[in-house]
Amino acid sequence: MDLLIPALGLFTISLIIFIIVFLILKKFAWKPILSTLKEREDSISDSIATAERVKEEMAQMKAEHEHVLAEAKAERSAILKEAKDAKEQIIREAKEQAQKEAKKIIAEASVAIENQKMAALTDVKNQVGTLVIEVAEKVLRKELSDKANQEAYIKQLAGEIKLN
Repeated sequence: MDLLIPALGLFTISLIIFIIVFLILKKFAWKPILSTLKEREDSISDSIATAERVKEEMAQMKAEHEHVLAEAKAERSAILKEAKDAKEQIIREAKEQAQKEAKKIIAEASVAIENQKMAALTDVKNQVGTLVIEVAEKVLRKELSDKANQEAYIKQLAGEIKLN
C-alpha cells in the first residue's frame, strides 16, 4: 500500500520541477507558441475570407455568364429571324421576277403570234387576190374574145367611173 501513498519528498521535487519547467516554457516558449497560433488563426481567417470572396466572384461570374449566354441566345434568335426574313424576301423577289419574265415572254409571244397571223392573212389575201385576178382574167378572155364585145364593155366601165 505504500505504492498508493505519495511520498512527500517526491511530491515536492516533482512540484518544483514542474514550476521550473512552467516558468521556462512561459518565458521562452509561451510567446512564440501564442504568436504562431495567432498567425495560424489569422491565416485561417484570411483563407476563409478569400474563399468567401472567391465564392462571391464565382457567383458574379456565373450571373455574368448566364447574362452573356442569354444575350448570345437572343442575338442568335435575331440573326436566325433576320436570315429567315432575308430568305423569304429573296424568294418573294424571285417569284416576282419570274412572274414579270413570264408576262414579258407571254406578251412577246402574243406579239409574235399576232405578227405571224397578220403575215399569214396578208399572204392568204395576196394569194386570193392573185387567184381572183387569174380567174377574172380567164373569164374576161373567154367572154371578150370578140372585139366588139370588148369595146362595148370598156365603154360601159368608162361610163361607170366617176370623175371627181
